[in-house]
Amino acid sequence: MDMDYNGDVGRLDPELLQLNEVSSMAIKSNSYVAEKLFEQWLSLPETTLLVKSLVNKAKSGLTLNVSAASSSPKSACSNSVPPLSPRSSSSGSPRVTKQRAGPSVLSSPLKVVSEPVKEFIPQFYFQNGRPPPNELKDKCLSRSNQFFYGHADGLSLDEFKPITKEVCMLPSFFSSTLFKKIDVASTGTVTRDAFVDYWINGNMLTKDTATQIYTLLKQPDLRYLTQEDFKPILRELLATHPGLEFLQSTPEFQERYAETVIYRIFYYENRVGNGRLTLRELKRGKLIAAMLHADEEEDINKVLRFFSYEHFYVIYCKFWELDTDHDFLIDKENLIRYGNHALTYRIVDRIFSQVPRKFTSEVEGKMGYEDFVYFILSEEDKSSEPSLEYWFKCIDLDGNGVLTRNELQFFYEEQLHRMECMAQEPVLFEDILCQIVDMIKPQEEAYFTLHDLKGSKLSGSTFNILFNLNKFMAFESRDPFLIRQERENPTLTEWDRFAHREYIRLSMEEDADDVSNGSGDVWDESLEAPF
Repeated sequence: MDMDYNGDVGRLDPELLQLNEVSSMAIKSNSYVAEKLFEQWLSLPETTLLVKSLVNKAKSGLTLNVSAASSSPKSACSNSVPPLSPRSSSSGSPRVTKQRAGPSVLSSPLKVVSEPVKEFIPQFYFQNGRPPPNELKDKCLSRSNQFFYGHADGLSLDEFKPITKEVCMLPSFFSSTLFKKIDVASTGTVTRDAFVDYWINGNMLTKDTATQIYTLLKQPDLRYLTQEDFKPILRELLATHPGLEFLQSTPEFQERYAETVIYRIFYYENRVGNGRLTLRELKRGKLIAAMLHADEEEDINKVLRFFSYEHFYVIYCKFWELDTDHDFLIDKENLIRYGNHALTYRIVDRIFSQVPRKFTSEVEGKMGYEDFVYFILSEEDKSSEPSLEYWFKCIDLDGNGVLTRNELQFFYEEQLHRMECMAQEPVLFEDILCQIVDMIKPQEEAYFTLHDLKGSKLSGSTFNILFNLNKFMAFESRDPFLIRQERENPTLTEWDRFAHREYIRLSMEEDADDVSNGSGDVWDESLEAPF
């Protein structure tokens, strides 16, 4: 449709253009600009439709409000019409949402803003934890009702134990701890309502197993677990586990076993080494799986992680052998005899300087049982991260976080001297350094970082080269028997293999002592370990 505009521009009202960015006086004073803007508006397809609509209405005899129609960008044939004139992006005027209305021509689209839509946001924070879904809640209620049926006055501790495992899905040796958490008044019974209020309404049901155990064990005013927090569950484990029943006649060794388990837990799980086990550390470690395994396995020695009695037996007997005066403390001269004098004096001095770990014995120059547990676990399994960190601190003489050539040579010098005294063919340090570089493959050949050591499977052999002569010689000879053992049981750690060998050796020695004494029932408590 061709349209010609021959009217007087002076009659065009600039207000109809709705140009807030341009003064109406400027348009009136420049008729050429007004004409060009109007021509551009007439050339738009939407304008053509609007004019056609007005012409059709005029032909049909309808009354037209030309002024209102001209001032409105809305059309009966179109839901959306562009502005009456082009707008500059640099004008600074805010963009607004256009309301898509009907053919009303009473107001400008630039003045109509749509109402904001209110969206429903579900609750995502719950102070006491997310409440359980109805299906999970009903299932837990149904199972708990079976145990509380016929016990309106509540359940005693012995009657409550099945609930710990069957309803709460926790190890059975958590029964006493859970019972006391619910029975805050120490009445000796737990009612159904009290259990539901703590376990379901308290949102314990929706927490993962690690968080449930963490909540049960920790003190209310603390945000971490201490060694004392583990003693109640270990006492119940010793009292109820069939694999530890034989220890009930020797309560003193029940206590030693519990201490050893706790020390091993904190050695592997408390990576910061501050004696404060956090929820994050508990979730990242292997303790929860070991607890569930110990609860299901009747042979406690098959639970290699933390709970094996054979492992405790080896640790305690090794300590007992070194502690000649049996004051439960060992000094440098005692420790130097470890492993048939395998360690150098220089590394023993570093251990007793308490660089890798501060002693808990509180006796000057003496190592306590807990300190020895950390030492033997580090010495016999140098592939674990705690062990690598332990020995790295020992070798890092200046504490700058890197091991240099001079530091390695300082410790190897004593090894070299010992080889010469034993008529062994000495290996020069330059050759040893090249071998270590090939084994570790550090990022920088001038020094070694802890990250370099953790990235190599031969890091443990590196430490043996520096301060354990017996293991250094074994590494050089590559014992075929040990290699075959590793291939047959790849899941076992170096500590697992060591503990197994030592337990067999100690058992055979004990049997030989029993035969020489003529009876296996007679032994002197004050002179030897009662195993």
